[in-house]
Amino acid sequence: MASGFHFRYDERLGIPLPVMEREWEEFSEAEQAQILLLWEQIRGSIPDRVKHFEEHIKLKLEQLNQEEDFAASCRLNADIAELASRINDLHIWYRVNQTIADRRSHT
Repeated sequence: MASGFHFRYDERLGIPLPVMEREWEEFSEAEQAQILLLWEQIRGSIPDRVKHFEEHIKLKLEQLNQEEDFAASCRLNADIAELASRINDLHIWYRVNQTIADRRSHT
């Protein structure tokens, strides 16, 4: 792997995320290509992670629809909000490769 770059597993999202200690432009074209190849492999797993979280949201919504205790309902709502936040973050990470590719084509 390129010096100044690695992937660190993110427990919350369930995927490795890139950690860059240098600016993207400071990596050679070969290093950038290697990084993008690995990222594409990780990026390909994001739709499955989103689906996983969506399934959990559906289960929580079913529980919420039957819950009569206010405190338990609040906990379920908080859980649903957290899962939705994870999905949003995954969507952002999914688009990262497009941003990098766009930058490369403009240089």
